[in-house]
Amino acid sequence: LSLENELTWDDSDWGSWENPDGKEDGEEEEQQSAPWLQDCVLSLSPCSDLLVIAREHKATFLSAKWRTEESGQEEMTLTVTWSGTLSADEGECICSVICIPLSSQKRSSTGRPDWTCVVVGFSSGYVRFYTESGVLLLAQLLHEDPVLQLKCRTYEIPRHPGVTEQHEELSILYPAALVTIDGFSLFQSLRACRNQVARAAAAGSDVIQPPPLAYKKWGLQDMDKITDHSSIGITTLSVFDQMKNASMLGGFHASVKGSPPAMSQYITVGGGPYTGFYYAIEGSSQPLLSHVALAVASKLTSALFSAASGWLGWKSKNEEESVQKQKPKVEPATGLPVRFGLPDSRRHGESICLSPCNTMAGVTDDFGRVTLLDVARGIAIRMWKGYRDAQLGWVQVSEARGERDLATSPSMPRRHAQFLVIYAPRRGILEVWGTQHGPRVGAFTVGKHCRLLYAGHRLMGVNSVTSQGWQIHTQQVCLFDPVNGALRAVTIPFHLALSDKKSERAKDMHLLRRLTTLLRSREVEPGQTYLINIHDRTCIYMKHLKLSSITFLKNHFSVLSFTVDESLLQFCSSQLKLLQLYTDVQLLHTPDISPTELLLSIQPSFSGIEEDLARVGPVLQRYTEMNSRPCVSFAQDSSGPLPVRTFLSQLEWVNGELRVIKQPDTDWTQLGSFLFWGCLSGQSPLQRVCETLQESGISPQQLLSLLLSGWLNKEKDVLKYPDAVSHLGTLLSTLSSMKGAVDESWDGQSVSPWWQQVRTACVQSESTAAALLAALVAHRVAKNSITRLAESKEEWECVSMELEQWVVCIKQLEDVLALQTLLCLPSPQGSTGGAVTRCSVKTLLESGRGGVADYVSKLIFRQGMSPDVLRDILQRRGENEPILDRLKIFHELLECVCQRFPNSLSPDVLFAHCSWENVVQWNKDPEEVATAYFFYALLSGVSAMMWQTFIVKRFSAAAFLMEKVGKAPKDRLCRRDVGMGDAAMRSFLGSSVQLLQALMEADSAVEEVSAPDVCVEEVWGGAEGPVSIVELALDQRSVHYPLVQHHCVLASLLHAAMTFSLRLKPLSLFDSKGKNAFFRDLSSIQLLPSGDMDHSLVAVRQEFLMNVLTGWVKVLAESEENGVKHSSTEDMWPSVCMELSSILQVNTDILRRHLVCELYNQGLDLRAEEVMMEVQDKDVLGSQLLVLTGQRLAFSLLHSQSQTKPNMELLARLPPTLCTWLKAMDPSELRCPSVPLSQSSRLINKVIEMLPENHGQYSLALHLLEAVDSLHEEP
Repeated sequence: LSLENELTWDDSDWGSWENPDGKEDGEEEEQQSAPWLQDCVLSLSPCSDLLVIAREHKATFLSAKWRTEESGQEEMTLTVTWSGTLSADEGECICSVICIPLSSQKRSSTGRPDWTCVVVGFSSGYVRFYTESGVLLLAQLLHEDPVLQLKCRTYEIPRHPGVTEQHEELSILYPAALVTIDGFSLFQSLRACRNQVARAAAAGSDVIQPPPLAYKKWGLQDMDKITDHSSIGITTLSVFDQMKNASMLGGFHASVKGSPPAMSQYITVGGGPYTGFYYAIEGSSQPLLSHVALAVASKLTSALFSAASGWLGWKSKNEEESVQKQKPKVEPATGLPVRFGLPDSRRHGESICLSPCNTMAGVTDDFGRVTLLDVARGIAIRMWKGYRDAQLGWVQVSEARGERDLATSPSMPRRHAQFLVIYAPRRGILEVWGTQHGPRVGAFTVGKHCRLLYAGHRLMGVNSVTSQGWQIHTQQVCLFDPVNGALRAVTIPFHLALSDKKSERAKDMHLLRRLTTLLRSREVEPGQTYLINIHDRTCIYMKHLKLSSITFLKNHFSVLSFTVDESLLQFCSSQLKLLQLYTDVQLLHTPDISPTELLLSIQPSFSGIEEDLARVGPVLQRYTEMNSRPCVSFAQDSSGPLPVRTFLSQLEWVNGELRVIKQPDTDWTQLGSFLFWGCLSGQSPLQRVCETLQESGISPQQLLSLLLSGWLNKEKDVLKYPDAVSHLGTLLSTLSSMKGAVDESWDGQSVSPWWQQVRTACVQSESTAAALLAALVAHRVAKNSITRLAESKEEWECVSMELEQWVVCIKQLEDVLALQTLLCLPSPQGSTGGAVTRCSVKTLLESGRGGVADYVSKLIFRQGMSPDVLRDILQRRGENEPILDRLKIFHELLECVCQRFPNSLSPDVLFAHCSWENVVQWNKDPEEVATAYFFYALLSGVSAMMWQTFIVKRFSAAAFLMEKVGKAPKDRLCRRDVGMGDAAMRSFLGSSVQLLQALMEADSAVEEVSAPDVCVEEVWGGAEGPVSIVELALDQRSVHYPLVQHHCVLASLLHAAMTFSLRLKPLSLFDSKGKNAFFRDLSSIQLLPSGDMDHSLVAVRQEFLMNVLTGWVKVLAESEENGVKHSSTEDMWPSVCMELSSILQVNTDILRRHLVCELYNQGLDLRAEEVMMEVQDKDVLGSQLLVLTGQRLAFSLLHSQSQTKPNMELLARLPPTLCTWLKAMDPSELRCPSVPLSQSSRLINKVIEMLPENHGQYSLALHLLEAVDSLHEEP
């Protein structure tokens, strides 16, 4: 019996039931408590936070609270929070009680209940609902017989995909009826009533009628006496069972439905038959709706509400008598015959307890038997005898994660085991049995007056959505001992379901658990007994014990050596040796002293390192500065003494040799720092530490790994200590001189495994500065070793393969250090930033030939560097021209990296990677990422890959969307179909045009410019990995120029429509050939439109291009009116329209004439005169401008608000023909009618120059000139 939580209560008010005055003696109360408690009704909440004890018409609620004892230890107790009378009608008493915890509806809930509802059934038939503080919420009278039993079914997560999800419900058993209340309806009503009670108690507000309860009422037939029941839930028969039942009930010719019906199953126990099985087909009875009788009471307000289902409240006696006379209407029950049963005329069932998985049920009877039922088949599968007055409970245990994960897939459902708990009060024993045919796995001697408390339900209000991520804290079975007031929970390990009572594994685990408890309490003698009884598996389990067990072994090893087996003796001996080593190393360390001098001022004790440090000094200094930014640290991450458990878990003795345990996820940093950091920082005697470690038996190779692990993972500390480099050199020299370190047959001309181990650790480390320092030191130590080896053999020192390997390794580390320094550059303020990208020699070699450019392009994107600025930086490479302060550091670092990687970071390669990185990030977030690099991919293959991989999908979506709506779409539609807003879509279409134009230019010049060679630096020639972007681009097929131009035309049309918000169905401007060619691979040969186009299509194209020019003129006028400088990109639209007109077979001269007229219409005469020079058909333009001049003059003479007498006299002197013509003009067509007369005079002169003298409107133009001049001459 596991004492998971032992709860006691304060029973100072317990005797108030029997003695209201509280004067009874305490001893007599204790003597009477045990037998008296057997007559009480007890109910414990599944969360173990509320216990209800009731008898006759009184009840006491006990809630869990923390209490601090005099010794300072805290314990959970159950304290009386409410006690009083619950009955409202005279003569009624309490028959059944159940505690239902209700889940919280808040999103922050983690599975704890919001509050607990106490449901009480009375002998009058009433069912009343109370809060934890005894406040009545609502009452229901659903049947006029005594309530026999209350049971609840709550939501359980289905363990298998095919298991039907059960609905929550509260079931109420009467002698001949069964009422089931829908759980969702009850949950909502209880919440509403509780909220209303709180609101009324606070302010006395009006009561809002809560929603009615939905319930079903069944009249249980064909059974003589019923004492208990279980609601199994909704079940569906198999096809075979359905056909069998139909044949038995309807005979040979019975018809069978196509699908088995869903049925609610109920099991009752009692007499005649002993067990009855009832099945209610879903839909056979409609749910009844009861009106809720709500009770609201407080010190300030008292209310009585009547309803069809109940009366309650606090009133005078006269009022209560009148209320009792008017009982609510009780709905009749729907008859439900028993389907079958277990007939046994002499046996009478007393109780039934359903298993958590709804597959089995335990039944007790008056013969002292416990029967196990198979719920689905309706048969008894097991029987225990000798358990009179037995109390039952179930414990469901889940298999712990990790026991089967190595052998099976983690996605498989967890296994569950069912255990039946039987408490036999006559014998005072509690037994645990494995089901269905399992053995007895546990038996405990307890008192004879205990009560077994099994709720059989969990939280109400939980469903498949709200339960995700919850840890529902509920106890399954608890034993309440009234003698000592203890409440104990029954806990069963899962493995007991897999083995019998003779299982060595189960026995060892049980003894090990008890041994661990004894070791904590420092009791020695019992511990020896347990160690002796734990046999061959002790070595496996002992590793999981804490330090106390090791202390026990250390203090009593001499005694144990005579009593335990050999395996345990070896284990204890190895642990003692490890403890001795831990103690010796810890004693050699001195307190930490942190120097403040810089790294570059060190004075190494061995020759040859000064030149190396001077060479890499500037890069190291810059790297240190870039990594000296403040960062967040945690207290648990601070360096402290290595815990002895960690030390013992990472070392083991194997065949007399001490080894470091190698596991994939083991971090040797702490162990390496514990052994060597005192030596590296100059705080420990280096020679003594090395001698101690050598005597311990650890191999030099593992000591080298620990040393390098500690060095490489403490880079910041390494760069602070001035003498760390010299101490590292001494340590490497000492370790390499140990026996077994360097192979004796090594001659210096081959690669040494010892030094190759150092190189491997350095190239794999992301601590680049520490790795470079370690490589420099190891190089010098190896060189000195080779020199001594050559001198001992009296040979000439020649080129060594080992030294060549060191030269390459150091060059690679220097290159990576420069690159890492650049990658440490902080992101500008306001950008997303993120963690600093770390790289190593290994990752760079595995990233392929484009790895360096990929790293740098990602950094450039994070820095927000524009293409123009990047081009300027690359063009100034090696020059000392002034540059912005913001870019100075970036320029210096990038130049340093480019000098080390001249081939990998050539301008073409870098721009190709930057373009690709930009389009990748843009595809993730089109709203935030600019498209500036789209058309800077200098290789046509990169542009084609960008188009095909990322752009064409959104481009086609934009085209289809505009074709669908027939105009520039709004922001909502753009976000829905294209995945970006209208502003971002406008920018995207413009960049698409530029990308396609760049692609056409690159394709035109492909024969003139040779393709770049993909090459890398010599030391990085061994790079292997994914193919670089440049290599992929060079492998791309050349694009089909006409198809690219075809897409470019469409992109220009879409961009124009979005820019000026025009109506357009873009795909309708092309014939079937043109439509079919869109959104194809740009390298494919497609059938494109050729020959003369249909005149209707040309007319639509011409109209759209003219609208584009009109929109451009309007934007131009607004910008000049507001004094905004016009950008060069906006001035491109006239030329774009002219280029499109030549491709779309639209007369360019018509567009130019339209543009001239629009500019004059807007009052932009100077710009119109520039465009007029390119017009071919002057006659038509002259006629158009003549009308426009007439409109201007008509506005000045006829429609101006400031008409003067001279103007009227001039109008009277005009020729009648001209006057009539002017009156026919409509100046409202002019967007800028008030133009200075000087501009109009200049315009009419231009018109006269364009019109020939024999033109029909030539004379009209002369009259207009005279009128304008006369009007201009007026003061």
